[in-house]
Amino acid sequence: MAMTEPLVITDKNQMRQWSRSMRAQGKTIGLVPTMGYLHEGHLSLVREAHQRTHVIVVSIYVNPGQFAPTEDLSTYPSDFSGDIKKLNSVPGGVHVVFHPHNLYDYGAGKEERIEKEKEKKGDGDVSCLDNSGLGHETWIKVHNLEKGMCGKSRPIFFRGVATVVAKLFNIVEPDIAFFGKKDYQQWRIIQRMVRDLDFGIEVVGSEIVRDADGLALSSRNVYLSPELRTQALSINQSLYQAKRLAENGEANSIKLRDSVVHSIEEAGGKIDYVEVVDQENLEAVEETIVRPVVFCIAAWFGKVRLIDNMEMISV
Repeated sequence: MAMTEPLVITDKNQMRQWSRSMRAQGKTIGLVPTMGYLHEGHLSLVREAHQRTHVIVVSIYVNPGQFAPTEDLSTYPSDFSGDIKKLNSVPGGVHVVFHPHNLYDYGAGKEERIEKEKEKKGDGDVSCLDNSGLGHETWIKVHNLEKGMCGKSRPIFFRGVATVVAKLFNIVEPDIAFFGKKDYQQWRIIQRMVRDLDFGIEVVGSEIVRDADGLALSSRNVYLSPELRTQALSINQSLYQAKRLAENGEANSIKLRDSVVHSIEEAGGKIDYVEVVDQENLEAVEETIVRPVVFCIAAWFGKVRLIDNMEMISV
């Protein structure tokens, strides 16, 4: 059956009313949270949501709370009309695009900067804030899981992610939320938050989607020059090399990690981190691998920071 254009909702109260009307009809709700500039990875989540829920909400919201002042909020790519076209290309489409202007009142100063950036991009409207003038001051931190990896180099990142995802969950009230495993630490943090705070939501992690050359899909890939993109292929290549070594009996995490670091640096990348961590608690495995782990990487190619990972079973 052909899908009509999705309903675009910018107001939190209207979004909640829509979800509750669907639930009153006995329909299950799937949520795919995104920051827009959609690619095939996002669309794969929509297709998975079609398999598991009756109606689908895609949120498009560039979350200022996860960007430090030195990071790329102002330059994060945006193409709302293009996003709608891509969502319509998926068989069955989506039912709602939730596109709020801002979900958190950061107070004077930062709030003014955010307003200017949002106005330039034409993102949503202002109705998701209560305009009380009191500002917001509640943050959610998943303390242990956010300490390592991206949490080291981006110390406010996961606080911003967890808080806004919790707000999205409270507004949309989904039954199932779909996240990509490329952001492995983020996925595990959201799972833990949902467990700890008793959200009645299943958090699904979907496999990484890659281009034909192996590069994990990312909205930031658009900033890679052809030369930098060729260099960035070393991430996926080094992960597969480490996986082959592990499958052939190499169980020393330090040796495996060093092989990955060498491959990326030799290709011209600058390492942020390469970690071998437990798949569940994300604790670093410093010596012999005896349980399922995930190799997680963040590396710079020029001014573009890319992340990737690969799950591996114990040897």
